[in-house]
Amino acid sequence: MDARVEPSRVEPSPSPAGLDAETCYRALVARDRRFDGVFFVAVTTTGIYCRPICTARTPGRDRCVFYRRGAEAERAGYRACLRCRPELAPGAGAVDAAPRLVADAVARIEAGFLDDGSVDDLAAELGVTARHLRRTLTSALGVTPVELAQSRRLAMARQLVLGTDLPLTQIAFASGMGSLRRFNALFRERFGAAPSTLRGRRRLPPPSSLQLRLDYRPPLAWAPLLGFLAARASAGVELVDGGVYRRTVRIGDATGWVAVRPDPRRAALVADVPISLASALLPLAARLRALFDLDAHPEAIDAHLRRDPLLAPRVAAHPGLRVPGAFDGFEVAVRAILGQQVSVAAATTLAGRLAAAFGEPVATPWPGLDRLFPPPAAIATAGEAAVAAIGMPAARARAVVALAGAAERLRLDPHADPAALTAQLAALPGIGPWTAAYVAMRAAAWPDALPSSDLALRRALGDLPAADVDARAAPWRPWRSYAVLHLWTGVSP
Repeated sequence: MDARVEPSRVEPSPSPAGLDAETCYRALVARDRRFDGVFFVAVTTTGIYCRPICTARTPGRDRCVFYRRGAEAERAGYRACLRCRPELAPGAGAVDAAPRLVADAVARIEAGFLDDGSVDDLAAELGVTARHLRRTLTSALGVTPVELAQSRRLAMARQLVLGTDLPLTQIAFASGMGSLRRFNALFRERFGAAPSTLRGRRRLPPPSSLQLRLDYRPPLAWAPLLGFLAARASAGVELVDGGVYRRTVRIGDATGWVAVRPDPRRAALVADVPISLASALLPLAARLRALFDLDAHPEAIDAHLRRDPLLAPRVAAHPGLRVPGAFDGFEVAVRAILGQQVSVAAATTLAGRLAAAFGEPVATPWPGLDRLFPPPAAIATAGEAAVAAIGMPAARARAVVALAGAAERLRLDPHADPAALTAQLAALPGIGPWTAAYVAMRAAAWPDALPSSDLALRRALGDLPAADVDARAAPWRPWRSYAVLHLWTGVSP
């Protein structure tokens, strides 16, 4: 082994089943896509680390060191492969990281928490001391919170350097670096070359838009995922047409739009993004990964659910079915309230009216896609009477306004504790178990949510009483959300 690369190696143990080094090597030899992002392999004789799907010649077992995260390999002195581009690998799903503190910290860091906040701030939000947080992450992952954040920033920078013509100054700030000088130094240190050298001699004019590549583990049932979102697309805010998902975007002070479509050449989605969102690319990528559930392990989920005779034909018909998440958790929670006791189409109409009445205008290339979904403050300020005036019962308007008033106290994102979130939601007026479970499923990206009172679900289970649904669904755990989506597909929950 190269003397400069003497890692404190951490053998991978990703969920749902722990993997030893020999298992990882067999997956590497097979280039098995199911393990993409589950582990990384570093080659001691080259100083390079790769994804298990890399098409380079497979190294001998004695030259391989396996890591759970790219940041661990980088800390040990390895550089990311230019062929397979480890920065594009899908991440871990909601039930794939343990303990819970590690999962929550990693999710927040990867969504950009440390771009504006400190490790002390993050620890306070998680209810622990900064020292305990550093110790726990270092023990579990082999890297500190700052090292994990830096790895994430450099991964985005590398994707933009290699995949776009965005000026390097803009890339430096889009990837969360404080200055161009620091960006160049860190980039050269991590990747062994300056960003300008890695990009080459291209001299193109600044682009008007750019692309993000979002890799996933195949299969991905794109048509039913898109169909679910199309049926619930709020007029003015979302548009699904020709196999492409489009929507308006507000992240912090940045506004714009995004258009997402499958990449025909690889297991990835491609997101077209305007330059106006360049400063928000890291949180935008995290939101899109959550919306399309791109960090799921579909083979493991499908294999588990296929054991149920009722689900087996549905899994066979839609392998890789994902649970649609939330681009904006508040938006999905409002939509869940609007959907109470009405059809999907009726709720979609109300959501469009809400956006038209209280959302801000935004320019996009597509006619009819021109409104931002209203933030909580806009709805809370409008009040119950104004919200009811769009055509809903007063009790439902009261629930929407109450949700808006409580939004600052709620964690309506994939970092949420689902049990705490459902309890908080249930305490609000007009929100019952179905709505709370639906919000946990989508906004909190909880893979084991079960809206047991749902009529479509009960019908699919042979008109089972709501009290018996929990027992019937027990064998589906920890992926009851996916089972529900299979049973919902083709009907209107």
